[in-house]
This record gives sequence, C-alpha cells and structure tokens, in this order.
Amino acid sequence: MNAASDRLKHWMRPGTLQLQGLPPLSLYIHLPWCLKKCPYCDFNSHEWSATSQPGQALPEQAYLDALRADLEAALPLIWGRAVHSVFIGGGTPSLFSPEAIDRLLGDVRALLRLDADAEITLEANPGTFEKDRFRAFRQAGVTRLSIGVQSFNDAHLKALGRVHDRAQAIAAVEEAAQAFDTFNLDIMYALPGQTLAQCEEDIRTALSFQPPHISIYHLTIEPNTVFAKFPPQVPQDDDAYAMLDRITELTAVQGLERYEVSAYARAGHRCWHNLNYWQFGDYLGIGAGAHSKLSFAHRVVRQVRAREPRLYMDKARAGDAVVSAEEVARRDLPFEYMLNALRLRHGFELQQFMDRTGLPLSSIQGALDRAVQQGLIESAGGVVAPTERGFDFLSDLQGLFLAD
Repeated sequence: MNAASDRLKHWMRPGTLQLQGLPPLSLYIHLPWCLKKCPYCDFNSHEWSATSQPGQALPEQAYLDALRADLEAALPLIWGRAVHSVFIGGGTPSLFSPEAIDRLLGDVRALLRLDADAEITLEANPGTFEKDRFRAFRQAGVTRLSIGVQSFNDAHLKALGRVHDRAQAIAAVEEAAQAFDTFNLDIMYALPGQTLAQCEEDIRTALSFQPPHISIYHLTIEPNTVFAKFPPQVPQDDDAYAMLDRITELTAVQGLERYEVSAYARAGHRCWHNLNYWQFGDYLGIGAGAHSKLSFAHRVVRQVRAREPRLYMDKARAGDAVVSAEEVARRDLPFEYMLNALRLRHGFELQQFMDRTGLPLSSIQGALDRAVQQGLIESAGGVVAPTERGFDFLSDLQGLFLAD
C-alpha cells in the first residue's frame, strides 16, 4: 500500500494539464487461459488443456488470489471513485467455473464502489459451453454475455482454428438468449475462402437469434501470429468492403444501429463498457498483461501489468504487478483521444474533449479545420462527428491529429 501511495503522490504533483473533473471509471479483468490459441489471435492468451497441461487443473483459486491482491494494491489510485462497468475478458473467461466468477465478483464488490446497476460482461466461447453454465454465470452476477461465435460455417471455423463447430455455436447462442436480457455475438468476416453469399448466411443466422448486440470484425493478419507466418488466402479489399456494406444493410433491417465502427446494437443495448473506452473514460485493468488508463488532476497515466500468468501471479501477490507506468505526453493526447472518439458514429462533444484531456480547444482546431475541408467530419452545435467518407477513411481522419 505504501508503494501505491507513493505513486499516487507522484501522479498528483502539479503539471501542465488542467482536468476539471475525472471521467467515468470501468474495471477490466483479464483471465488469460484458453483451450487453444487461434492462429489469428495476438491477445495475451495462453493454452490450458489436458494436452498442454497434462494432469494439472486450471489454477483458479491461485489466480483469483492474485487478482484480489492486485486490486487491493491499486485502490489508492482510484480511491472513492465509483465503478460503472466490469468486463471480464481473455483468453476464454468461461473456462473459469461459475463458482470462481461468483467469488471474483464478490471480491470486486467488497473492495470497490460498484454501481448497483453496473454492466458486468463476461466473454464466453461456444467451445466451453455446457447446459445451464451460462445461467450459472448470470446467477453469479454477470449481466451481459459476449459470445465468440466468429462464424456459423464449419469450414471457416476450422480455418480460424476455433474449437467449436456450428452446432455448438447455435446451442450456445440459444442458451445465452434464454439466460440473458443483453448479450453480444462476435462475428468475423473476410475469412479465408469466404464469399459474399457465405458472409451473408453467417449474418442472417446470427440475426435469427434476435441478438441485442453484434460486434463485427474484419479478419486482420496481426504480427507474431500463426497467420502472419503462414498467411491464408483472404478476400480482396473490394470484396471485404462489399461484405461490410451488406452486413450494415442486414443489421439495419433488423433494427440494429451501427453506433461504432465494429458495433451494432438495438436501442438500449449498447455496450457501456466499450463506450467508456471510446469516450476516453478511465479504466483500471487487473490480470496478466492488463492495461490501465487513469486520469489525475494534472495528467493521464497508462499502466501495463506483467504479461506471463505465473510471473503476474507472483508479482501481484508481492503487491506490485505493474511493470510499466508512464504519463501520456501532452502532445500525444489529441491523437489518443481521437483514436477512440472518432470510432463513434455520432462523434463527440468538444467540451468532452477539453474535460477529458485537460487541453484547450486550440490544441486541435487546426486539425479539425483540415478534417472539415477534406470532408471527413461535420461540426455543429459543439458536436463533431465523422461523415460517411470519414467513417470509410477513419485511419486518415485519425492521422490528422498526430503530433507534428
């Protein structure tokens, strides 16, 4: 606690920024294990199965002990602040038992001021699905399930290295629809060998379950993945754009609005946790490799925790899982803010930019003017939003705010 208190004094010292108040705060919890590492995945995930760890059980309780110690050590940095959402990500968090998730959320409630109506999301994969398991997660306190379906096509699931098949995906989604008022389906497109017709079939199948929220991701080849070493044959860019256009058309007909680059939701079912990220809110990340973004009166700070699970557990139990902590440079704040806020279809308020970066409007006025001239944004009534062109060329738009 002394080390954290010393860090707090360091972050609270005078500086050049003037934040008038602190943004909403979320909690991210990383559970790093999965049954199998997918060839496209660059997340901090580690295989744990009977094959990879023969004779060994998933170290649930030891990891939960480490998470609690990690959270306790971080408390001085967020003292007195309410937490509006919790997101349990991975890895495959649904590998953990409902009893473990119940204990985890009990620890969170014991240590933090968690809003009574806080959104609590758990990521789940159909490959870890058992009858009534999702209901047990609901009883443990999870309010929103996010299911990594990716595709309902067996050939494409095999190409993606997923451990589930179409039948398991359908069974999992049916169970989630019965157990949760709000749930999300993760779907990928531009998959190896995928046609427009196959993409449309995936989306129509997903929509048949009346999901309140769908996250749509273009398959990208990330560095340091199996796909980077052995690239698959994926659709051409024009074909991928056609798929996205069709996805947007089909979801709109079913009453889902594209409110963010990769997110479609019915009214009242937007993901509050992700909205907080996109609106440059604060988040404390605990768990192996977790990232945090925390605001103080005169600075914005980013932290990273130890990445390897065993090392993380050792360091967390010793009271200091953080391996990197640095202040976001004043000159980088405009780009960091726009990297998030411009993903939102309805944009952001200029006042919010000033409130959450501590910067004057003059710091981005030149870039805003260039974006308007290039037809990438619209600005009216103190609100800035990307145009259709800006949404299509989002990287170019965001790049205008890079420090010279």
